[in-house]
Parts: sequence; C-alpha cells; structure tokens
Amino acid sequence: WKMWGSRIPLHGNVCVSKQQPLCWRRLGAWNLVCEDNWKAPLTTSLFFVGVLIGSFISGQLSDRFGRKTILFLTMAVQTGFSFLQIFSTSWEMFTVLFLIVGMGQISNYVVAFILGTEILGKSVRILFSTLGVCIFFAIGYMLLPLFAYFIRDWRMLLLALTVPGLFCIPLWWIIPESPRWLISQGRYKEAEAIIQKAAKLNGIPAPTVLFDTPEMQDSKPQQQQKAILLDLFRTRNIATITIMSLLLWFFTSVGYFGLSLSTPDWHGNAYVNCFLSAVIEVPAYVIAWLLLRSLPRRYSLSGTFFLGGSVVLFIQLVPAELNVLSVGLVMLGKFGITAAFSMLYVYNVELYPTLVRNMAVGATSTASRLGSIIAPYFVYLGAYDRFLPYILMGSLTVLIGILTLFLPESYGNPLPESFEQMLKVKCFRNGQQTTGIRSSKESPKSLVTPL
Repeated sequence: WKMWGSRIPLHGNVCVSKQQPLCWRRLGAWNLVCEDNWKAPLTTSLFFVGVLIGSFISGQLSDRFGRKTILFLTMAVQTGFSFLQIFSTSWEMFTVLFLIVGMGQISNYVVAFILGTEILGKSVRILFSTLGVCIFFAIGYMLLPLFAYFIRDWRMLLLALTVPGLFCIPLWWIIPESPRWLISQGRYKEAEAIIQKAAKLNGIPAPTVLFDTPEMQDSKPQQQQKAILLDLFRTRNIATITIMSLLLWFFTSVGYFGLSLSTPDWHGNAYVNCFLSAVIEVPAYVIAWLLLRSLPRRYSLSGTFFLGGSVVLFIQLVPAELNVLSVGLVMLGKFGITAAFSMLYVYNVELYPTLVRNMAVGATSTASRLGSIIAPYFVYLGAYDRFLPYILMGSLTVLIGILTLFLPESYGNPLPESFEQMLKVKCFRNGQQTTGIRSSKESPKSLVTPL
C-alpha cells in the first residue's frame, strides 16, 4: 500500500508533480519539494531495499530457527515499526523505520507461504498458494484506494493499516510448526505430535508411533546438517535451476511492478485506476489456480508470460486517441504477468528439497526485490518515449517465457526431501548425475514419512 499512485500534491507547490506515490503524500509534512524532492522517490527505493534485505535473510533464518518462530517475529517487526513511523519527527527517522518495515513485511510473507505449503496436502497446497495467499493480497490491494480516499492524513492512514497486525497475535496458538522442518532437524517427537493432532482433527486414525524406527534414527545426523547459501550452487543441476529461477523472478518483478507503478500515468482517476489494477489480479489468481490443478507447470508459466509480454508489446501500435484500449491492454498484460507471478511461487517451492527450500525462496525473492527496485526507472523511461517502458517490459517477459521451457517439470511429483530427489534440468536429464553435498553413498537410506 505504500507504493501506489495518488494525485495529492505536497502543499500544493507547483514544483511537485500531481502524480506521486501514496507514501509521498505523507512526506509533505517535511516539505520535500523543489530542491528536496529527490528524497521522496528515494524513500520508496529504501523501502524496497529493506524488502531486499528481508528476502535475503528470511530464508536462512527460518531454515535455521523454524518457520513459525521467524514468521511471528517478523510480523512483530512489521507491525511494531509501522506503528513507530506514526511518531516520526523527521524524514530521516521515517525513512530508517520504513526500511525496517520493508524487511519485516517481505519476511513474514515468504515464511508464511513456505509454512503453508509444507503443512498442507498437495491439492490444498495449490489452493492455498494461489487463491488463499494471492486473493487476500488482492483484497488488501483493492482496499488501499478506499482507505486512501477517505483518510487523507498520513498518520491516521498509517495507523488504520497497522492495527490489523495485532489481530494476528492469537494465531500463535493455532498455527503449528512445519512437521517437514522438524523432521529435517531430527525433532521427530514434535513432528509426530503435530501430525497426530492433525489426524485427530480430521477424524483419521493414526499410529501411536510414527517415526521411532532405527532407520530414521540413523538418518538423523544427515537431517540435522545445516544448509548454507552455497548449497544452491553446489552441483551443475542445482546451480542451473537456481540461476534460471533468479532470472525468472527478477524480470517478472520488473514487469509486475513496472505496470503497477505506471497506474498514475493511465488515463482517468488515479484512485479508480488503482482499484482496477487490483481487481484484475483476482481473475488472474483464479486462472493460475485452475492451470496449476490440471496443466504442467512449465507450459502454464510460459503461456501466461507470452500472453502478458505480447499484449504489452502491442500497446505501441494503438493510436494515441484510443486511451481506453491502451488501458485495457495494460490490464490484460498485468493479468498475464500476475498469473505467472503467483504460479512462480508454487513452482519454485516444488523444485527444491526441504533443507534449502525456504532459503531458495528467499534467494529468488531477493532477485524479485532487485527487480522491484529498478522497476520505477523503467516507468521513468516514458519521459523519453512513452512506449519505451512497454517495449522493454514486454520483450523481457516474452524472453523469460522461453526460458521457462528449459526448467524441469514438477507437475505430479512429490516435494523433494533431499538433493538427490531434485528434478533435472532438461539438458541434464540424459547426462551423468552430479553429486551433491549429500551424496547417495553418504546417505543410502531415504526418509519416507506420511507427509
């Protein structure tokens, strides 16, 4: 909500454009105009820097200390520092707090996504990853222009958007830790208790003892090994998947945020345009859910990338007087990119084993944040040529649509538990399997669980 467009000038000063992000409205209290107007866009960039840092560290923290602990810790960081922003007495204080809020915001989003995918079964996991997470994101997005329209004071607006974070406190006693993560740490008793409780709630009889076997005890030292970031590049296959995933997330983020941040440049009312930009995400998430249920991941992703990219490229052919058609094409382009973005989360989770899954999502999300940081500069290129941003974003989106076809297909496969169970990149499938940090000679036994 801190990014999207508004037409509220700062103090009515003629030096300020009438098309500014919402967070700039709040900065009017410090008269950031004329020679200080560079501070306003820098504030948004620093928020994304915080998001970048949070994306990088959240995966490693939750892989080491647990999904649930880091989830609620980062939620507390986001809510607490957002509340402190209300009492900011200077731009510098506000900006520092804003950066920390960005760290907490993306961290709890990524960890919550991983926790949900590891707890839920296959069919419900897809529903949670698309309609569950993304639809509620879109609902919050749609509420943004409504809140901003009726609450014009930035402190009160910030308070109204911070208070709901307190409603998450009771969830500590409801949301369990990830049994998959507990098993990977050799904490079988805790995982067993969570699974038995789930079976009881679902009316399914469960054995008294699930994990107390000699084979699992033998695999405990292997499971307790700590992963590091370099594990994502340890073999040729893993490194190729990681590099391709980083590129996918980076350019997808450029397209998504580039189209979203261009909302004030659309023809019509900025509040209505912001609302429409949010509404188009709802059918995109529904389509993504349907595609994930019935079609291979690679073709679903590639198809939506091609749709979004080709439509955005077509905008340059629309006559200048047909503003409504241009807006419609931008919306259709965002529809395709948004659908691909939501499927990318599910696909990325299915490619990596439990030991590094959260770290992998955090690393790719870091690449996504880098894309979001430079996305405003793609929009600013419109000052030189109004079609140039769309040509660049459309071309890059089509390019990653082609790149997706070279990744392995995860549709119908269980989540990998070890590096040996990872799928192979297409060009490596017939080659010799490389040895990872946990080779099959070192780990002859596989851990198979009811999960």
